[in-house]
Amino acid sequence: MSLNNKVVIITGASSGIGKALAYELAKRGANLVLGARQFVTLCDITSDIQKQFNVKALAVQCDVTVEEDCAHLIKQAKLTFNRVDVLINNAGISMRALFKDLDLQVLKSLMDVNFWGTVYCTKYALPEILNTQGSIVGVSSIAGYKGLPGRTGYSASKFAMNGFLDALRVENLKTGVHVMTACPGFTASNIRNTALNKEAKQQGESSLEEDKMMTSEEVAAIIANGIVNRKRTLILTGQGKLTVLLGKLFPAWLDKLVYNVFAKEKDPLLK
Repeated sequence: MSLNNKVVIITGASSGIGKALAYELAKRGANLVLGARQFVTLCDITSDIQKQFNVKALAVQCDVTVEEDCAHLIKQAKLTFNRVDVLINNAGISMRALFKDLDLQVLKSLMDVNFWGTVYCTKYALPEILNTQGSIVGVSSIAGYKGLPGRTGYSASKFAMNGFLDALRVENLKTGVHVMTACPGFTASNIRNTALNKEAKQQGESSLEEDKMMTSEEVAAIIANGIVNRKRTLILTGQGKLTVLLGKLFPAWLDKLVYNVFAKEKDPLLK
């Protein structure tokens, strides 16, 4: 599969992995429909992409927690390009708070963005992708394989996202629709800066050292290759692959390893 002249919808495209995906796919010749709440930023990105690459790009203001916004995003893609080949469910938020301390709105917010945002966009895009036998992609996380302390809502939403996509894949084994779950490990992006604290407010800075993490651009290139090769699942980073393997073989030992890693973050929640 070539991405040249394909129509790709990306949610959460104003920063991080979503923005990196927009540039990576444009470089490969894809026409883009970019959705996010930050409309001015999206317009700047689409303008820059169209100057750099010989592709078309459309910015659509979209809050994925609002079902009508998701329907509108897909509708605009269809009206503009008359087809949808790939949907990348990338919009997501994280959190950092122990469950005993947090406001339950934190968990509700994460489920609304990470899980329901994926469900809404996929629901409205699926008829178009069935027509093109295209791809539905979910940018999930290793936290969807292993629960992480201080990230109960994040892990719950990513486990739910993984289960949804897994079931959807089986439903579409005979339709020609490709469903891929991409699970990055720790990635240098702004997701930890915008992570919600126990009061459901953005924490403002990362609690982890990000200089040695995989970059958003590296993640975007791997995801793009996964779409081209119609991969089933992508587990990114050596640490992520090891986590998934140890979770299957030595789950109790992995609990202790994960605890020790997060006990060493800045201003640790685990004392």
